[in-house]
Amino acid sequence: MENLISLVNKLQRACTALGDHGEESALPTLWDSLPSIAVVGGQSSGKSSVLESVVGKDFLPRGSGIVTRRPLVLQLHRIDGDREYAEFMHVPRKRFTDFAMVRKEIADETDRQTGHGKGISSVPIHLSIFSPYVVNLTLIDLPGLTKVAVEGQPESIVQEIENMVRSFIEKPNCIILAVSPANQDLATSDAIKISREVDPKGERTFGVLTKIDLMDKGTDAVDILEGRSYRLQFPWIGVVNRSQQDINKSVDMIAARRRERDYFANTPEYKHLAHRMGSEHLAKSLSKHLESVIKSRIPGLQSLITKTVAELETELSRLGKPIANDAGGKLYTIMEICRMFDGIYKEHLDGVRPGGEKIYHVFDNQFPVAIKRLQFDKQLSMENVRKLITEADGYQPHLIAPEQGYRRLIESCLVSIRGPAEAAVDTVHGILKELVHKAINETHELKQFPTLRVEVGNAAFESLERMRDESKKNTLKLVDMETSYLTVDFFRKLPQDVEKGGNPSHSIFDRYNDSYLRRIGTTVLAYVNMVSSTLRNSIPKSIVYCQVREAKRSLLDHFFTELGAREIRQLSKLLDEDPAVMERRTNLAKRLELYRSAQAEIDAVAWSK
Repeated sequence: MENLISLVNKLQRACTALGDHGEESALPTLWDSLPSIAVVGGQSSGKSSVLESVVGKDFLPRGSGIVTRRPLVLQLHRIDGDREYAEFMHVPRKRFTDFAMVRKEIADETDRQTGHGKGISSVPIHLSIFSPYVVNLTLIDLPGLTKVAVEGQPESIVQEIENMVRSFIEKPNCIILAVSPANQDLATSDAIKISREVDPKGERTFGVLTKIDLMDKGTDAVDILEGRSYRLQFPWIGVVNRSQQDINKSVDMIAARRRERDYFANTPEYKHLAHRMGSEHLAKSLSKHLESVIKSRIPGLQSLITKTVAELETELSRLGKPIANDAGGKLYTIMEICRMFDGIYKEHLDGVRPGGEKIYHVFDNQFPVAIKRLQFDKQLSMENVRKLITEADGYQPHLIAPEQGYRRLIESCLVSIRGPAEAAVDTVHGILKELVHKAINETHELKQFPTLRVEVGNAAFESLERMRDESKKNTLKLVDMETSYLTVDFFRKLPQDVEKGGNPSHSIFDRYNDSYLRRIGTTVLAYVNMVSSTLRNSIPKSIVYCQVREAKRSLLDHFFTELGAREIRQLSKLLDEDPAVMERRTNLAKRLELYRSAQAEIDAVAWSK
């Protein structure tokens, strides 16, 4: 039993030390999974006296209004010998042997957290008491429930206290110690009312009845103590605390316990219940029950801890390691992250990840369609052919074939291909930029450093801009080359007028008839279509060579060159991690430390068994 309760004591202390108070947060909580006993009662219900009676010492602050303003995790440790002392977790390595100083330290530590006003806080104070006169037990003393705010407190204090108490006792692992005074109607008991809300069947509630000796003459609490007034799964336990006069006179606790035993043994109404009444029986019952609950929860607790450790390790791994302090370490971190980004980017282009197929769609669909939409046959209408042929002839008409006219017609058609060629370059550029965005979003390490994320993106975009400009220059050169030098063999293979039976001495102006011009238009269209077919193949090759290949080969080369010249201060700016991520990693590391510690503690107890 000592091992089990001591185990929970250690884990609760670790929870508080590492920031796990059982409050709702984005982190898994171990506190809520640990069995505990929460002491609940209204103000003046005798709650503090019950705790002092269980411990056998005066150590709790007293006064009017709300005295307990923070949860007090009270851990009792039974030891050999005759020494009695207390230790606070927030004052390590200091033993308090004067329990009046314990009372003062509780009040002072409360004020440190909540201020000197009347505010409350859910952050617990951990107090361990070591004595040969206690049983191994852990209790959580919660602020007393109240119906009205006292002077200096906000009106919301009533609801705040109720919410805090409920947040503790609504947990399925919490055993409720509901303290009610016998000299008030049980139906109005604050402790019973809130306990019934969270534990309607009374399966985890212990009822404690105080001030039995102060009931009106002719009345008794037998119906309550025997479970007829309000039935709980566990028998009600009555206690007789010291009176205010006893407290003022500093009546010894041992004497008070003796008087309590005598009261139940000698009072006719309670004599038959005396064996299960009193603060000593209460402490033993709670200790025994807490042991059985802990024992039943251990297997589930082990599974929960193992699962949570794995989840925390996974998330910590995803968030990445903390930043190195030296320039070399920072540069290495930046380079590694950039390589990860670059690898993901290449995977998109190579088809391992989606996106690269859009580039092929440009070459296979968009670019050919754009060339078809140029409608060269309309540019080679009869009127346009006649106009360009005549203009090319100038003052001296051509003698055999309108060579200059041919050139002008062909050039006017081929120049229009520059538009689709430029559009193809720009479209591929847009796709490459889009893939940069995707690769950045898929590089989890970049999420850790917003400044580096922006710089890597800007560097990639600048490289793509340079590659686009180079690609556009080379692609348009392909078009210009086709206009600057025509394929002579194509025209040599064309039939000549003489071979067709034409008369070269025929009037030159007859050569501008419709039939002649139509044949010129047809010839030019055939040549332009041949060149278009060639460019449909060569322009994609140029784009891939100048943009796609270069993006795979040297996307961040300029950035790497510039990076090597930066000082440590500039590198630190790049690794200016998102504060939210830093905080998350720190919190996860603390929580992982807590769960690993819990895992080791539970394993040690399991092996000792």
